[in-house]
Amino acid sequence: MEPAVLGGKLASGLVAPLVKKLFVTGGPGAGLVDKPVRLARLVSFRGEQRTLGEKEVRRLAGRLVGDSLDSPGEPPFPRDEETAVADALAARLLALGDLDMDDVQAVRLGHQELAKQLQYRTPSATGGLSADACYFLDSVTEWACLHVLEFFTRRSTFVARTLVEQSRWQAELIARVDELIARTPRPDARDTAFERRYLPHAAEQYNRITIYGIDLRDSPDRWPLEVAYLSLEATGTGERTVLPGEPPEPERTVSLRAEDALRADDRVLLRGDAGSGKTTLVQWLAVTAARGGDRVPYVLPLRTLVRAGALPSPAAFLTAVGCPLTPPEGWAERVLGAGRGLVLVDGLDEIPAADRHRTRDWLLALIRAFPGNRWLLTSRPTAVRPDWLAAEGFRELTLTPMRQSDVTTFVRRWHTAADAPEYEARLLDALRTKRDLARLATNPLMCGLICALHRERRGYLPTGRKELYDAALTMLLARRDRERGMEAVELGEEAQLELLQRLAYALVLSGRTEMEVETAEGIVERALPSVASAAGQGDAAAVLRALVLRSGLLRRPGEGVLDFVHRTFQDYLGARYAVEEGHLDVIAGRADDPLWEDVIRMAVAHARPGERAVLLRRLLAADSSRLTLLALACLEHATALDPAVRAEVEARAGTLIPPRSTAAARALAEAGPLVLELLPGPDGLTDAEAHGVTVTASLLAEREPSGALAVLRRFRGHPALDVRRQLVGTWDRFDAREYAKEVLEHLDPTRLFLSCTTAAQRAAHADMRPWRKIAFHGTHTLDDILACLPEPGAVEELVVQDNPEVADLEPLLALGSLRHLALFDCGSARCLGRLSALPLEGLEVVGRADLTGLKELASLQELSVLQRLPGTRLTDTLPVSARLQQLHLGRTTTVDTGLRGLSHWSTLREVSMTGPVTPDDWTELSRLPRLECLTLDASVLDLGPDAQPLPGVHTLFLRGYREPDTTRITGLLPRARILRV
Repeated sequence: MEPAVLGGKLASGLVAPLVKKLFVTGGPGAGLVDKPVRLARLVSFRGEQRTLGEKEVRRLAGRLVGDSLDSPGEPPFPRDEETAVADALAARLLALGDLDMDDVQAVRLGHQELAKQLQYRTPSATGGLSADACYFLDSVTEWACLHVLEFFTRRSTFVARTLVEQSRWQAELIARVDELIARTPRPDARDTAFERRYLPHAAEQYNRITIYGIDLRDSPDRWPLEVAYLSLEATGTGERTVLPGEPPEPERTVSLRAEDALRADDRVLLRGDAGSGKTTLVQWLAVTAARGGDRVPYVLPLRTLVRAGALPSPAAFLTAVGCPLTPPEGWAERVLGAGRGLVLVDGLDEIPAADRHRTRDWLLALIRAFPGNRWLLTSRPTAVRPDWLAAEGFRELTLTPMRQSDVTTFVRRWHTAADAPEYEARLLDALRTKRDLARLATNPLMCGLICALHRERRGYLPTGRKELYDAALTMLLARRDRERGMEAVELGEEAQLELLQRLAYALVLSGRTEMEVETAEGIVERALPSVASAAGQGDAAAVLRALVLRSGLLRRPGEGVLDFVHRTFQDYLGARYAVEEGHLDVIAGRADDPLWEDVIRMAVAHARPGERAVLLRRLLAADSSRLTLLALACLEHATALDPAVRAEVEARAGTLIPPRSTAAARALAEAGPLVLELLPGPDGLTDAEAHGVTVTASLLAEREPSGALAVLRRFRGHPALDVRRQLVGTWDRFDAREYAKEVLEHLDPTRLFLSCTTAAQRAAHADMRPWRKIAFHGTHTLDDILACLPEPGAVEELVVQDNPEVADLEPLLALGSLRHLALFDCGSARCLGRLSALPLEGLEVVGRADLTGLKELASLQELSVLQRLPGTRLTDTLPVSARLQQLHLGRTTTVDTGLRGLSHWSTLREVSMTGPVTPDDWTELSRLPRLECLTLDASVLDLGPDAQPLPGVHTLFLRGYREPDTTRITGLLPRARILRV
């Protein structure tokens, strides 16, 4: 019977008085004077203060037992055991006097434990009792203990005593905990201390880039990641939530910086071709996370993990990759459990296909066990199907090839890291002018190889680019995997080359860059019997899959198709096979096709000396400028060649390069971008030849901008005016900022106008050094013009052309040094008078500008007006107070005024007018005492015999006349020499 049930049968009013009588009433206070008082001294039936005897205790116990039997309902035990039960209960109550504890300890113990103490001290009390009687006895004992503890809590000393005991207990507990902490640090404290060691170690460990496959003695294979890291671009499919009722949107491609991939998505599968920078990106993410401290990076190269057998649990992450630091027990799980991890799993394609499903299960188990972390998995494009992890919330991104600007940045950083700045500019020029080389440099791996070879050869690329391709192929097909510690590839280098070159030749012959997988499998199947090492690796489909996955040369850009990662490898390998099979006639027969240029050049590289001579003579026999130049380009690859053939090629090409005139330059440019890598200079060229070279490069800028820029930048220090004018005038054909930085900033600006046409050019000009002469063509507000001038006060000559936005000219007052202003077809220009505050010496106005205020420009010495003047005399509009020395008037300018009033400006030395000349006009001209130069219409020859000669004029520009009447001209201008216009 539970105490709560027993309470229904027993009156609390009976038990409470009993319990109260069992104990002596205590006085006030907390009981701090003496030691805590034990229960033996508190009971009322022992000691000197006895108020209740043992007989009274037994009598009270008997009443309690008897009342329980007399209560309504079934009796709790047989009535014949009443006396025995009462004696047993009395014995247990009397045992309170034997307990060595105080009231506070008893309350802390609880009523059930207190009842067990009484049972323990009276083991014989239940002797001979029935089971029901024993159960009743135990229940009533607990019930009594409840009232005992209730009594204790009501004593005056209990509360105060409890507070004291709690204070002592808490102080003791704190001391023990402090001692425990001192002996055993908290896990989080150990974790923090370890991470202070691990994060700097990870930042240092992964802050190095290794280029595998390079064994050149002077080229470093490792350098600081933070110096050489290049931010590449990744593309993926963008998604948008479709609202109810909206049609589904087509997939759209989005681009983002590769290192930002994990900012928008916690789970990313990043694909990229061999050498595209996947591992470098993993290292960069690890370094930035370690330095930032917001995430704990774990770099897990799968090729290392798989060799160890079982893939590691979080506790073994660091051990599996050889980290020398030992973390606290459970640290990795605590990091991942808190969602602070950055798990970078690199190289899914570098493990056997049989292990990839096991790897997937391992990765997904980790993700599900530790949500909230960030996960990146890298792979080559074809290692697994596109939706391999899509169901688990992984977003797929693909690294894109490097742009020209990326290549330039990489080369500069490589040479900075390698401490070889002297080779940088020459390599950049080669990458810009040599098209096949530029096509090869599309990822960090190949760029690094090119940089290393270039430095190894002291600033020169191999005499024949065949060596470069051979080194690249060896690295991609064998050495890179071997040096990264991967297991031996299934196909040897020679076997891979044999199969790849057959695929390449098939593409070259078809004039395509892609082929269907079924076609490729057929080519491989036919080749297998002659390639013994490949024949034992499976059927054609299996061998082709191995080529795609591990060669680094083939890829699958779409479902069911194959292509080469670089067109230059296709041409190189196709030419190699053609030469081996003796197909030189096939190659020579395709020479007229520009798409075969690189194939022909590579065929010359692979051919034997006699074969080279035959092929080059076939090119010269075509008597074509383009093929002659192609033959010249092939000499680079002809290490051994009949001297007579070499001399013949050079002699024929020498009539074309360098071009000696603008016409020759235009003809040369028609041969195509091949010309760019053959153009010489500037050393050893005449000024005319240098000008011809820059004209040729400018004409090819649209088709090959990087190569053309590389040629033009070589001439940026040339002193010839025509060359410098050509360089300035071709700005529109290039990226504005790049051309300004590479060419314009280095030009001698003497006698040159810098012309800005676009907003991009304006923006670039704002970052350039000041130019004294500048022109703006097209629509630009004056505020925009002024904003792009780095030093407005440095501008001395300004041309504004075809600009309807020009209105009030007052903003030009900011050009405090402006000496010459030209307004061509700026019909809204007005307020010329406000420019009187400037030191203007020359003004040209062409179009329909408002000439009001022109009379106020007293500082003018040169004036050109090619629009109709108002009034009847020149003095009505032109500045009468100016000391003009040159005056140019258009065909309609003097329709109303003639030259009346011209003699007012006696300082004039040069006059130009394109309208008809009347006798009155001639009279005004004859009154100019300093007149030396005239530009006139041929109608001047129709003047009558009364026209007065002008003996001071020594130069005449005559417009519109064919058969000179020298007698008449001599009569009018006895000392002039005639120049026809």
